[in-house]
Amino acid sequence: MFAPKRILVPTDFSVYSDNALREAVDIAKQNKAKIFLLHVVDDGIRQCAVDYCLDEEAFQAILKESQKNALDKLQQEAEKIAGSDNVEIEFETIRGIPYEVILKEEESKNIDLIVIASHGKTGILKNLLGSVVDKVSKRAKCQVLLVRS
Repeated sequence: MFAPKRILVPTDFSVYSDNALREAVDIAKQNKAKIFLLHVVDDGIRQCAVDYCLDEEAFQAILKESQKNALDKLQQEAEKIAGSDNVEIEFETIRGIPYEVILKEEESKNIDLIVIASHGKTGILKNLLGSVVDKVSKRAKCQVLLVRS
């Protein structure tokens, strides 16, 4: 029987990711596993749109603030889980291309299960066009649990 001990849960803070996290917490409690909660600040954000560009300093400030806000949200989630569910949880936010960061974290942390939502904030259209979920599920070396929305 498969009994994961190291569970990676990528989140974009959508209700779909919240459902995946709840599923991961249940699995972690049953198997005395550790959860690694991850948010990726997407480096694919554009500095320019049509005729308007942000200067580099403003652009970097936005990315830095986004990363700080994400870290605060992750800490709040982790404190709720650790306190009420007695599950060990580690969290971090990393800048990069989401599927690449998730796969790197899988390898570097010896993850044996990734629990990920079938849809994120971008919804079904993004999913049909080749989403993070699709790339992670095809390229991960460990088991992937897809939590349907």
